[in-house]
Amino acid sequence: MAQLNVNPTRMELARLKDRLALATRGHDVLKDKQDGLMRSFIELIRENNAYRQEVEGHLKKGMQNFALAKALLHEEYLEQISLVPQYDVTVDVRKENMMSVKVPKMHFSSDDQDDQSLNYGYINSNADLDETLQEFSDVLPKMLKLAELEKTSQLLANEIERTRRRVNALHERTIPDLEETIKTIQMKLDENERAEITRLMKIKDFDQGD
Repeated sequence: MAQLNVNPTRMELARLKDRLALATRGHDVLKDKQDGLMRSFIELIRENNAYRQEVEGHLKKGMQNFALAKALLHEEYLEQISLVPQYDVTVDVRKENMMSVKVPKMHFSSDDQDDQSLNYGYINSNADLDETLQEFSDVLPKMLKLAELEKTSQLLANEIERTRRRVNALHERTIPDLEETIKTIQMKLDENERAEITRLMKIKDFDQGD
């Protein structure tokens, strides 16, 4: 704790008391915000982990099928297929307010979502390649959702850290310093008041003696 460098006057005492009340309210508000952010962050992490496991499962299965397809198909044929998109994809990224934090919201859409047919010839293909492309197609929306969750988690973690620093600064420095300064000024004013009363009493005694 450290005392603030202010004049020990009643006006300054009143001003410091107002600052202390404001700092205390601010601390309570920020602490509530920090608790709310932590609850949202924990829920996001759980959802994020579930999506990550699901996405990794799809990708693992797709890569296993691709390894089998690659063993039986010519590499040049696979490259030609990979150059032809199955359908066009649009990603709309917007921002939403989440406890004073601007977080991304991604909306995935394609020009041909209902038609999921594979756009290549079947003569030189095999079932493993079909399943590979289907897995990668199905996992794309989940990958975008995972990216949204991870970015939101990162932004919330940054806001939690900023809020924690502000809460600690108020709790450990600002509020104790104000309380200590108010206590010192109050003691100084009380001391001056007692000295003034003693002086007046001495003057009264002196007058009565005359």
